[in-house]
Amino acid sequence: MPRFRLLIEYNGTRYSGWQVQRNARTVQGDIIEAVQKVTGRRDRLEVYGSGRTDAGVHALGQVAHLDVATTLPPATLLARLNEQLPADINILDVRTAGHRFHARHDATARRYVYQVSRRRTAFSKPFVWWVRERIDVAAMRRGAATFVGRLDFEAFSDDDSAEKSTKVQVDAVDIVEEGALILIRVTGSHFLWRMVRRMVGVLVRVGTGDLREADVARLLQSDGEDVARLTAPAAGLFLEQVIYPGEEFRDDHRGPMRVG
Repeated sequence: MPRFRLLIEYNGTRYSGWQVQRNARTVQGDIIEAVQKVTGRRDRLEVYGSGRTDAGVHALGQVAHLDVATTLPPATLLARLNEQLPADINILDVRTAGHRFHARHDATARRYVYQVSRRRTAFSKPFVWWVRERIDVAAMRRGAATFVGRLDFEAFSDDDSAEKSTKVQVDAVDIVEEGALILIRVTGSHFLWRMVRRMVGVLVRVGTGDLREADVARLLQSDGEDVARLTAPAAGLFLEQVIYPGEEFRDDHRGPMRVG
């Protein structure tokens, strides 16, 4: 059975996240349905993503591997899958992969970008978090430095610490301004459930003056209740890139949307 590597973009607004769930519409579920329609296969079919995204979170570069018995070449599989998929899910690339390739376990780094808008927008609401208060970006950058390194992010996640390690290597938290947008890019080995949204929520409150820069370190050591209340909305978050051995991140500092 061949294994394919898929590169996927999606607007997560209508979906209950990436991962298949009972009685809920998900991105993975829609892709599986499309594969079944294209190949006629229902048995021995697997679509495995590089990681889950929450309900309402988007992706510019989700990676998945697909195991399915088919003689279709990658280019034909790509075209036919996109014919079956809804407009808010798009397969960007399909290529054959070795049987040992695993979209999740082989990934060496991931990057998310979050978009904060300084102004109300009629067109980009599903893709930004509009913050009404004045934001001090320099204060956000100073607070963000606290997150860099191999740290325990248990307080920033809903993952069960008894089942998995909550230590994460965060390589960079870059904050840039683009028109009316503030872009927060977080690069790391992997991320826990809701971790990035809570990092963003804390940094924005540092920017508005509701928290001090020193509070970031305190919240990392907290029980997580205060952090949970600061979780940023899902709408502004995009899984931007997933990196595998021998690959590098694209040098692209633009945001997914333009809000001038």
